[in-house]
Amino acid sequence: MSTNDRPPVPAGRLRKAPEGFVSGDLINEICAHGMDETRRGFLRKSFLAAGAALTAGAAGRALAATPAAGAAAQAAQGDPMILQPRPWSTMLGHPVAFHPYGVPSKYEANLQRRQSPGLTQTAQASVAFAPLQGFFGIITPNGLHFERHHQGWVDIDPDQHRFMINGMVKEPKVYTMDDLMRMPSVSRIHFIECGANTGMEWGNAAVPTVQYTHGMLSCCEYTGVPLKVLLDDCGADLKNGKYVLAEGNDGSSTTRTISMEAALDDVMVAWAMNGEMLRPENGYPLRLVVPGVQGVSWVKWLRRIKVGDQPWNAMNETSAYVDLMPDGMLRQYTSIQECKSVITSPSGGQMLMGKGYYNVSGLAWSGRGKIKQVDVSFDGGRNWRTARLETPILDKCLTRFNIDWVWDGSPAILQSRAMDSTGFVQPRYGQLHAVRGTRSTYHNNAIQSWQVADTGEVFNVHVE
Repeated sequence: MSTNDRPPVPAGRLRKAPEGFVSGDLINEICAHGMDETRRGFLRKSFLAAGAALTAGAAGRALAATPAAGAAAQAAQGDPMILQPRPWSTMLGHPVAFHPYGVPSKYEANLQRRQSPGLTQTAQASVAFAPLQGFFGIITPNGLHFERHHQGWVDIDPDQHRFMINGMVKEPKVYTMDDLMRMPSVSRIHFIECGANTGMEWGNAAVPTVQYTHGMLSCCEYTGVPLKVLLDDCGADLKNGKYVLAEGNDGSSTTRTISMEAALDDVMVAWAMNGEMLRPENGYPLRLVVPGVQGVSWVKWLRRIKVGDQPWNAMNETSAYVDLMPDGMLRQYTSIQECKSVITSPSGGQMLMGKGYYNVSGLAWSGRGKIKQVDVSFDGGRNWRTARLETPILDKCLTRFNIDWVWDGSPAILQSRAMDSTGFVQPRYGQLHAVRGTRSTYHNNAIQSWQVADTGEVFNVHVE
Protein backbone atom coordinates (compact mmCIF):
# COMPACT_ATOMS: atom_id res chain seq x y z
CA MET A 1 0.00 0.00 0.00
CA SER A 2 1.45 3.38 -0.95
CA THR A 3 1.53 6.43 1.28
CA ASN A 4 -1.39 7.87 -0.67
CA ASP A 5 -3.44 4.75 0.08
CA ARG A 6 -3.31 5.21 3.84
CA PRO A 7 -6.73 5.50 5.49
CA PRO A 8 -7.44 9.12 6.47
CA VAL A 9 -6.84 10.13 10.08
CA PRO A 10 -10.06 11.41 11.69
CA ALA A 11 -10.03 15.21 11.92
CA GLY A 12 -8.79 16.51 15.25
CA ARG A 13 -7.35 13.23 16.48
CA LEU A 14 -3.74 13.59 15.38
CA ARG A 15 -1.92 16.71 14.27
CA LYS A 16 1.61 16.50 12.94
CA ALA A 17 4.27 19.10 13.69
CA PRO A 18 5.61 20.95 10.63
CA GLU A 19 9.05 19.78 9.57
CA GLY A 20 10.57 23.26 9.49
CA PHE A 21 8.89 25.68 11.80
CA VAL A 22 11.58 28.38 12.05
CA SER A 23 12.55 30.45 9.02
CA GLY A 24 16.01 30.26 7.50
CA ASP A 25 16.35 34.05 7.85
CA LEU A 26 15.91 33.82 11.62
CA ILE A 27 18.46 31.03 11.83
CA ASN A 28 20.95 33.11 9.86
CA GLU A 29 20.38 36.14 12.12
CA ILE A 30 20.93 34.08 15.23
CA CYS A 31 24.09 32.52 13.83
CA ALA A 32 25.46 35.91 12.80
CA HIS A 33 24.46 38.06 15.76
CA GLY A 34 23.55 35.69 18.59
CA MET A 35 20.39 35.78 20.69
CA ASP A 36 18.67 38.96 21.85
CA GLU A 37 15.18 39.49 23.28
CA THR A 38 13.62 40.11 19.86
CA ARG A 39 15.06 36.94 18.33
CA ARG A 40 14.31 35.02 21.51
CA GLY A 41 10.70 36.11 21.21
CA PHE A 42 10.47 34.97 17.59
CA LEU A 43 12.05 31.67 18.54
CA ARG A 44 9.63 31.18 21.44
CA LYS A 45 6.64 31.88 19.18
CA SER A 46 7.96 29.44 16.60
CA PHE A 47 8.37 26.72 19.21
CA LEU A 48 4.89 27.38 20.57
CA ALA A 49 3.42 27.14 17.09
CA ALA A 50 5.12 23.80 16.63
CA GLY A 51 3.91 22.74 20.07
CA ALA A 52 0.31 23.02 18.92
CA ALA A 53 0.89 19.80 16.98
CA LEU A 54 0.22 16.48 18.66
CA THR A 55 2.94 13.84 18.50
CA ALA A 56 2.18 11.23 15.87
CA GLY A 57 3.10 7.56 16.17
CA ALA A 58 2.20 4.87 18.66
CA ALA A 59 2.45 7.09 21.75
CA GLY A 60 0.27 9.74 20.14
CA ARG A 61 -2.30 7.14 19.18
CA ALA A 62 -2.38 5.90 22.77
CA LEU A 63 -3.20 9.40 24.02
CA ALA A 64 -5.76 9.98 21.29
CA ALA A 65 -7.57 6.72 21.94
CA THR A 66 -10.86 6.61 23.79
CA PRO A 67 -11.30 3.99 26.56
CA ALA A 68 -11.52 0.34 25.55
CA ALA A 69 -15.29 0.33 26.03
CA GLY A 70 -15.61 2.99 23.34
CA ALA A 71 -13.62 0.90 20.87
CA ALA A 72 -15.77 -2.15 21.61
CA ALA A 73 -18.92 -0.12 21.10
CA GLN A 74 -17.62 1.15 17.78
CA ALA A 75 -16.91 -2.42 16.66
CA ALA A 76 -20.41 -3.47 17.68
CA GLN A 77 -21.83 -0.75 15.46
CA GLY A 78 -20.16 -2.26 12.44
CA ASP A 79 -16.63 -0.84 12.19
CA PRO A 80 -15.36 -2.05 8.77
CA MET A 81 -11.77 -1.99 10.08
CA ILE A 82 -12.58 -5.09 12.13
CA LEU A 83 -15.48 -6.62 10.20
CA GLN A 84 -14.03 -6.54 6.69
CA PRO A 85 -10.71 -8.01 5.48
CA ARG A 86 -7.99 -5.39 5.16
CA PRO A 87 -5.85 -5.20 1.97
CA TRP A 88 -2.70 -6.50 3.69
CA SER A 89 -4.51 -9.66 4.81
CA THR A 90 -5.26 -10.65 1.22
CA MET A 91 -1.84 -10.17 -0.40
CA LEU A 92 1.72 -11.43 -0.30
CA GLY A 93 4.15 -9.53 1.88
CA HIS A 94 7.65 -8.31 1.09
CA PRO A 95 10.52 -10.81 0.80
CA VAL A 96 12.92 -11.37 3.69
CA ALA A 97 15.75 -9.33 2.16
CA PHE A 98 13.54 -6.36 1.28
CA HIS A 99 15.41 -4.36 3.97
CA PRO A 100 18.82 -5.96 4.65
CA TYR A 101 19.05 -3.63 7.65
CA GLY A 102 15.70 -3.26 9.36
CA VAL A 103 13.87 0.08 9.25
CA PRO A 104 10.83 1.40 11.13
CA SER A 105 7.34 1.32 9.69
CA LYS A 106 6.55 4.18 7.34
CA TYR A 107 3.66 5.01 9.66
CA GLU A 108 6.17 5.94 12.37
CA ALA A 109 8.06 8.38 10.13
CA ASN A 110 7.16 11.37 12.31
CA LEU A 111 9.08 9.93 15.27
CA GLN A 112 12.55 11.29 14.62
CA ARG A 113 15.36 13.35 16.05
CA ARG A 114 14.85 17.06 15.58
CA GLN A 115 17.19 20.03 15.71
CA SER A 116 16.72 23.31 17.53
CA PRO A 117 17.87 26.41 15.63
CA GLY A 118 19.74 29.11 17.50
CA LEU A 119 21.42 26.87 20.05
CA THR A 120 24.69 26.55 18.15
CA GLN A 121 26.56 28.61 15.61
CA THR A 122 27.12 26.07 12.82
CA ALA A 123 25.41 23.00 11.40
CA GLN A 124 28.40 20.89 12.49
CA ALA A 125 28.33 22.11 16.11
CA SER A 126 24.73 21.18 16.68
CA VAL A 127 22.17 19.20 18.67
CA ALA A 128 19.54 16.67 17.63
CA PHE A 129 16.95 15.91 20.30
CA ALA A 130 15.59 12.41 20.97
CA PRO A 131 11.76 12.05 20.77
CA LEU A 132 11.20 10.90 24.37
CA GLN A 133 7.43 11.22 23.93
CA GLY A 134 7.45 8.21 21.60
CA PHE A 135 9.70 5.87 23.59
CA PHE A 136 8.67 2.82 25.61
CA GLY A 137 10.67 1.13 28.35
CA ILE A 138 14.15 2.52 28.98
CA ILE A 139 16.29 1.59 25.95
CA THR A 140 16.83 4.25 23.28
CA PRO A 141 16.85 2.91 19.70
CA ASN A 142 20.22 3.54 18.05
CA GLY A 143 18.64 5.51 15.23
CA LEU A 144 16.93 7.91 17.66
CA HIS A 145 19.78 8.47 20.13
CA PHE A 146 20.29 12.20 20.73
CA GLU A 147 23.30 13.83 19.05
CA ARG A 148 25.62 16.61 20.21
CA HIS A 149 28.67 17.44 18.11
CA HIS A 150 31.35 20.09 18.48
CA GLN A 151 32.57 19.85 14.89
CA GLY A 152 30.28 17.38 13.16
CA TRP A 153 30.41 13.59 13.20
CA VAL A 154 32.98 11.53 11.35
CA ASP A 155 32.98 7.95 10.07
CA ILE A 156 36.40 6.46 10.90
CA ASP A 157 37.90 3.38 9.28
CA PRO A 158 38.32 0.98 12.23
CA ASP A 159 41.36 -0.62 10.59
CA GLN A 160 43.11 2.74 10.74
CA HIS A 161 41.94 3.77 14.19
CA ARG A 162 44.41 3.61 17.08
CA PHE A 163 43.93 4.09 20.81
CA MET A 164 46.82 5.13 23.04
CA ILE A 165 47.44 5.22 26.79
CA ASN A 166 50.37 7.33 28.00
CA GLY A 167 51.42 9.72 30.75
CA MET A 168 52.13 8.34 34.21
CA VAL A 169 52.31 4.69 33.17
CA LYS A 170 55.13 2.14 33.18
CA GLU A 171 54.61 1.17 29.56
CA PRO A 172 52.76 3.49 27.13
CA LYS A 173 50.79 1.40 24.65
CA VAL A 174 48.95 1.79 21.36
CA TYR A 175 46.00 -0.52 20.69
CA THR A 176 44.23 -1.44 17.48
CA MET A 177 40.51 -2.21 17.47
CA ASP A 178 41.40 -5.90 17.13
CA ASP A 179 43.59 -5.64 20.23
CA LEU A 180 40.80 -4.08 22.26
CA MET A 181 38.10 -6.49 21.15
CA ARG A 182 40.22 -9.47 22.24
CA MET A 183 40.32 -8.18 25.82
CA PRO A 184 37.80 -9.02 28.60
CA SER A 185 34.57 -7.14 27.87
CA VAL A 186 31.46 -6.21 29.82
CA SER A 187 27.96 -5.02 28.84
CA ARG A 188 26.09 -2.51 31.00
CA ILE A 189 23.03 -0.27 30.62
CA HIS A 190 23.49 3.42 31.43
CA PHE A 191 21.89 6.75 30.61
CA ILE A 192 23.77 9.59 28.94
CA GLU A 193 22.57 13.17 29.36
CA CYS A 194 24.06 16.36 27.97
CA GLY A 195 24.91 18.84 30.72
CA ALA A 196 22.78 21.42 28.86
CA ASN A 197 19.68 19.22 28.80
CA THR A 198 16.68 21.31 29.93
CA GLY A 199 18.96 24.36 29.67
CA MET A 200 16.33 26.38 27.78
CA GLU A 201 14.02 26.07 30.81
CA TRP A 202 16.16 28.10 33.25
CA GLY A 203 14.06 31.19 32.62
CA ASN A 204 10.42 31.21 31.53
CA ALA A 205 9.26 28.02 29.85
CA ALA A 206 9.82 28.49 26.12
CA VAL A 207 9.83 25.16 24.29
CA PRO A 208 6.67 23.13 23.70
CA THR A 209 7.49 19.43 23.91
CA VAL A 210 9.44 16.98 26.05
CA GLN A 211 11.61 16.31 23.00
CA TYR A 212 12.98 19.86 23.34
CA THR A 213 12.89 20.22 27.11
CA HIS A 214 14.56 16.88 27.95
CA GLY A 215 15.53 15.28 24.62
CA MET A 216 19.32 15.44 25.12
CA LEU A 217 18.93 12.18 27.01
CA SER A 218 19.30 8.55 25.95
CA CYS A 219 19.88 5.15 27.54
CA CYS A 220 21.61 2.17 25.96
CA GLU A 221 23.45 -1.06 26.64
CA TYR A 222 27.16 -0.46 26.03
CA THR A 223 29.78 -3.13 25.45
CA GLY A 224 33.50 -2.59 25.87
CA VAL A 225 36.54 -3.15 28.04
CA PRO A 226 36.67 -1.57 31.51
CA LEU A 227 39.18 1.27 31.55
CA LYS A 228 40.77 -0.15 34.71
CA VAL A 229 41.77 -3.26 32.73
CA LEU A 230 43.63 -1.09 30.20
CA LEU A 231 45.23 1.05 32.90
CA ASP A 232 46.45 -2.12 34.60
CA ASP A 233 47.77 -3.41 31.28
CA CYS A 234 49.91 -0.27 30.94
CA GLY A 235 51.01 -0.18 34.59
CA ALA A 236 49.31 3.11 35.49
CA ASP A 237 50.72 4.91 38.53
CA LEU A 238 47.67 4.63 40.79
CA LYS A 239 49.46 6.19 43.77
CA ASN A 240 50.33 9.51 42.16
CA GLY A 241 48.03 9.49 39.15
CA LYS A 242 44.85 11.23 40.29
CA TYR A 243 43.23 11.99 36.92
CA VAL A 244 43.03 10.82 33.34
CA LEU A 245 42.59 12.97 30.24
CA ALA A 246 40.32 11.59 27.49
CA GLU A 247 40.91 12.89 23.96
CA GLY A 248 38.78 12.46 20.85
CA ASN A 249 39.89 11.96 17.27
CA ASP A 250 37.45 14.29 15.46
CA GLY A 251 38.15 17.80 14.23
CA SER A 252 37.49 19.39 17.61
CA SER A 253 39.77 16.96 19.52
CA THR A 254 37.47 17.22 22.52
CA THR A 255 39.35 16.65 25.78
CA ARG A 256 37.95 16.05 29.26
CA THR A 257 39.45 15.43 32.69
CA ILE A 258 38.07 12.42 34.60
CA SER A 259 38.97 11.46 38.14
CA MET A 260 41.00 8.32 38.69
CA GLU A 261 38.33 7.20 41.16
CA ALA A 262 35.76 7.14 38.36
CA ALA A 263 38.23 5.63 35.90
CA LEU A 264 38.78 2.66 38.23
CA ASP A 265 35.06 2.29 38.96
CA ASP A 266 32.64 1.87 36.04
CA VAL A 267 34.24 3.78 33.12
CA MET A 268 34.61 1.70 29.97
CA VAL A 269 36.13 2.01 26.53
CA ALA A 270 33.17 0.93 24.40
CA TRP A 271 32.77 -0.18 20.80
CA ALA A 272 29.17 -1.44 20.84
CA MET A 273 25.76 0.00 21.66
CA ASN A 274 22.56 -2.02 21.94
CA GLY A 275 24.16 -5.13 20.53
CA GLU A 276 25.77 -3.62 17.43
CA MET A 277 28.82 -1.52 16.70
CA LEU A 278 28.51 2.16 17.63
CA ARG A 279 26.92 4.41 15.03
CA PRO A 280 29.30 7.03 13.54
CA GLU A 281 27.37 9.88 15.20
CA ASN A 282 27.82 8.11 18.54
CA GLY A 283 31.59 7.74 18.26
CA TYR A 284 32.29 4.77 15.97
CA PRO A 285 34.50 2.86 16.33
CA LEU A 286 35.36 3.75 19.96
CA ARG A 287 34.01 6.00 22.68
CA LEU A 288 34.36 6.49 26.40
CA VAL A 289 31.42 5.62 28.66
CA VAL A 290 31.45 7.55 31.96
CA PRO A 291 28.25 6.56 33.80
CA GLY A 292 26.46 9.29 35.72
CA VAL A 293 28.58 12.10 34.26
CA GLN A 294 27.45 14.69 31.70
CA GLY A 295 27.71 13.58 28.09
CA VAL A 296 30.62 15.83 27.09
CA SER A 297 32.90 13.57 29.15
CA TRP A 298 31.79 10.53 27.15
CA VAL A 299 34.45 11.37 24.57
CA LYS A 300 33.63 10.03 21.11
CA TRP A 301 36.07 8.71 18.50
CA LEU A 302 38.37 8.07 21.46
CA ARG A 303 42.08 8.10 20.57
CA ARG A 304 43.93 8.65 23.85
CA ILE A 305 43.87 8.36 27.62
CA LYS A 306 46.63 10.18 29.48
CA VAL A 307 47.32 9.62 33.18
CA GLY A 308 48.28 12.69 35.23
CA ASP A 309 48.41 14.09 38.76
CA GLN A 310 46.16 17.15 38.27
CA PRO A 311 43.19 18.34 36.18
CA TRP A 312 44.03 19.59 32.68
CA ASN A 313 41.70 22.63 32.73
CA ALA A 314 40.67 22.08 29.13
CA MET A 315 38.52 24.64 27.30
CA ASN A 316 35.32 22.65 27.81
CA GLU A 317 36.03 22.45 31.53
CA THR A 318 36.84 26.08 32.31
CA SER A 319 35.12 28.38 29.80
CA ALA A 320 32.27 26.07 28.75
CA TYR A 321 30.19 23.45 30.55
CA VAL A 322 30.43 25.58 33.69
CA ASP A 323 27.64 26.89 35.92
CA LEU A 324 27.10 30.65 36.23
CA MET A 325 26.23 31.32 39.87
CA PRO A 326 24.17 34.27 41.24
CA ASP A 327 27.34 36.10 42.41
CA GLY A 328 28.82 35.97 38.90
CA MET A 329 31.34 33.23 39.71
CA LEU A 330 31.64 30.12 37.54
CA ARG A 331 31.27 26.71 39.13
CA GLN A 332 33.63 24.32 37.32
CA TYR A 333 34.01 20.53 37.09
CA THR A 334 30.36 19.95 37.96
CA SER A 335 30.05 16.76 35.99
CA ILE A 336 27.56 14.60 37.91
CA GLN A 337 24.02 14.57 36.53
CA GLU A 338 21.82 14.92 39.61
CA CYS A 339 18.54 13.11 40.28
CA LYS A 340 15.89 14.06 37.74
CA SER A 341 12.62 12.91 36.19
CA VAL A 342 10.06 13.92 33.58
CA ILE A 343 6.61 12.78 32.53
CA THR A 344 6.77 11.85 28.86
CA SER A 345 3.11 10.89 28.30
CA PRO A 346 1.07 13.00 28.42
CA SER A 347 3.46 15.86 27.77
CA GLY A 348 3.59 19.16 25.92
CA GLY A 349 2.17 19.17 22.41
CA GLN A 350 -0.02 16.12 23.02
CA MET A 351 -3.77 15.98 23.61
CA LEU A 352 -6.13 13.95 25.76
CA MET A 353 -9.08 13.01 23.59
CA GLY A 354 -11.70 12.56 26.29
CA LYS A 355 -12.38 12.07 29.96
CA GLY A 356 -11.45 8.78 31.57
CA TYR A 357 -8.50 6.57 32.41
CA TYR A 358 -4.92 7.29 31.28
CA ASN A 359 -1.62 5.64 32.09
CA VAL A 360 0.75 8.47 32.96
CA SER A 361 4.32 7.44 32.16
CA GLY A 362 7.78 8.94 32.42
CA LEU A 363 11.48 8.49 33.07
CA ALA A 364 13.68 9.04 36.12
CA TRP A 365 17.46 8.91 36.49
CA SER A 366 20.37 9.82 38.74
CA GLY A 367 24.10 10.04 38.20
CA ARG A 368 24.69 8.98 41.81
CA GLY A 369 22.95 5.61 41.85
CA LYS A 370 19.52 4.00 41.52
CA ILE A 371 16.10 5.60 41.51
CA LYS A 372 14.38 4.79 44.80
CA GLN A 373 11.00 6.49 44.38
CA VAL A 374 9.02 8.71 42.02
CA ASP A 375 5.99 10.72 43.14
CA VAL A 376 3.49 12.28 40.74
CA SER A 377 1.23 15.29 41.31
CA PHE A 378 -1.84 16.18 39.27
CA ASP A 379 -2.46 19.54 40.97
CA GLY A 380 0.82 21.40 40.58
CA GLY A 381 2.59 19.94 43.60
CA ARG A 382 -0.05 20.30 46.33
CA ASN A 383 -0.66 16.56 46.58
CA TRP A 384 1.55 13.64 45.57
CA ARG A 385 1.03 9.96 44.81
CA THR A 386 3.77 7.34 44.53
CA ALA A 387 4.22 5.87 41.04
CA ARG A 388 5.11 2.30 40.07
CA LEU A 389 8.78 1.78 39.21
CA GLU A 390 9.17 -0.69 36.36
CA THR A 391 12.09 -3.13 36.34
CA PRO A 392 14.96 -3.22 35.78
CA ILE A 393 16.06 -0.57 38.28
CA LEU A 394 19.80 -0.14 37.69
CA ASP A 395 22.61 2.16 38.77
CA LYS A 396 23.00 5.31 36.67
CA CYS A 397 20.30 4.13 34.31
CA LEU A 398 16.89 5.33 33.22
CA THR A 399 13.97 3.95 35.22
CA ARG A 400 10.48 3.89 33.74
CA PHE A 401 7.61 4.87 36.02
CA ASN A 402 3.84 4.57 35.52
CA ILE A 403 0.80 5.72 37.48
CA ASP A 404 -2.97 5.47 36.94
CA TRP A 405 -4.98 8.66 36.42
CA VAL A 406 -8.65 9.24 35.71
CA TRP A 407 -9.07 12.63 34.10
CA ASP A 408 -12.36 14.34 34.92
CA GLY A 409 -12.03 16.95 32.18
CA SER A 410 -10.94 19.83 34.42
CA PRO A 411 -7.58 21.67 34.12
CA ALA A 412 -4.63 19.92 35.76
CA ILE A 413 -0.88 20.38 36.21
CA LEU A 414 1.18 17.19 36.03
CA GLN A 415 4.56 16.92 37.74
CA SER A 416 6.98 14.14 38.72
CA ARG A 417 9.50 14.21 41.56
CA ALA A 418 12.27 11.59 41.84
CA MET A 419 14.38 10.46 44.78
CA ASP A 420 17.57 8.44 44.35
CA SER A 421 19.34 5.85 46.50
CA THR A 422 21.37 8.57 48.26
CA GLY A 423 18.18 10.23 49.51
CA PHE A 424 18.49 13.24 47.17
CA VAL A 425 15.08 14.61 46.16
CA GLN A 426 14.55 16.40 42.86
CA PRO A 427 14.04 20.14 43.58
CA ARG A 428 11.32 22.56 42.61
CA TYR A 429 12.36 25.50 40.43
CA GLY A 430 12.13 27.84 43.41
CA GLN A 431 14.57 25.67 45.36
CA LEU A 432 16.97 25.43 42.41
CA HIS A 433 16.84 29.17 41.70
CA ALA A 434 17.54 29.97 45.37
CA VAL A 435 20.92 28.23 45.06
CA ARG A 436 21.82 28.62 41.39
CA GLY A 437 20.04 31.79 40.26
CA THR A 438 18.41 32.08 36.82
CA ARG A 439 21.32 32.81 34.47
CA SER A 440 22.77 29.34 34.18
CA THR A 441 22.54 26.86 31.32
CA TYR A 442 23.77 23.53 32.63
CA HIS A 443 22.56 20.94 35.15
CA ASN A 444 18.92 21.93 35.38
CA ASN A 445 17.23 19.08 37.27
CA ALA A 446 14.14 20.98 38.47
CA ILE A 447 10.65 19.49 38.44
CA GLN A 448 8.98 19.80 35.02
CA SER A 449 5.31 20.87 34.83
CA TRP A 450 2.78 20.03 32.11
CA GLN A 451 -0.57 21.84 32.11
CA VAL A 452 -3.62 19.96 30.83
CA ALA A 453 -6.31 22.38 29.63
CA ASP A 454 -10.01 21.54 29.81
CA THR A 455 -9.80 20.98 26.03
CA GLY A 456 -7.29 18.16 26.64
CA GLU A 457 -4.37 20.08 25.14
CA VAL A 458 -1.08 19.77 27.06
CA PHE A 459 1.30 22.72 27.45
CA ASN A 460 4.70 23.38 29.01
CA VAL A 461 4.26 25.70 32.00
CA HIS A 462 6.69 27.12 34.54
CA VAL A 463 5.86 26.49 38.21
CA GLU A 464 8.21 27.74 40.93
